[in-house]
Amino acid sequence: MAIAVVLFVVLRTFVLQTFVITSGSMENTLLVNDYLLVNRLAYGARIPFTRKHLPGYSEPRRGDVVVFDPHHDPELKLVKRLIGMPGDTLWMRGGTLYINGEEQVEPYVLHREPETDAWSDWFVWQRDALVDTVDASTYRPTRDNWGPLVVPEGHYFMLGDNRDQSLDSRYWGPLATWRVEGRASLIYYSWDDRSVRPLPALTAIRTERIFRRIR
Repeated sequence: MAIAVVLFVVLRTFVLQTFVITSGSMENTLLVNDYLLVNRLAYGARIPFTRKHLPGYSEPRRGDVVVFDPHHDPELKLVKRLIGMPGDTLWMRGGTLYINGEEQVEPYVLHREPETDAWSDWFVWQRDALVDTVDASTYRPTRDNWGPLVVPEGHYFMLGDNRDQSLDSRYWGPLATWRVEGRASLIYYSWDDRSVRPLPALTAIRTERIFRRIR
């Protein structure tokens, strides 16, 4: 029994982690009550209680869907898409993303509230990341119009696919690379909590989503 417990802890810490989607910030790529497998081997698992990672077999890439703990709430686990690499220059105009001067085609992006484009106090951090040609004193970003910002070394820029309903790097800033937990790889279970059926976790299973690879 003790050996089984140890093996479980080792596997969960260094190989595979499970994750349940509880918000709509990654719709329609990920839905509420999607159950995910998170590959911790890919980037190298973080050594517990440190900022160090074991060697992985791949590096995080732009477009990966990643699980991490954000600096504004380290007890929280989030899943977002990695959009900006260290040194990238990013900006958004009218909800369209630009990376290093190139307009991005993002078929996975969802806009649920295109008619709104609000300012937030959370955006204040952006003034310190602006390119030199922008006057920080008059800079007033909104959800869909911000930048150009430079991603600092040792950091990534994360965005939710549901751009109008995602609290992400636009709000809390770049993510330190060491905070990455792993790559979201597979949906192993999914159910619809909007169903009126009794016991929806068992009777409203989204069979078409089970074993779907996350891209």
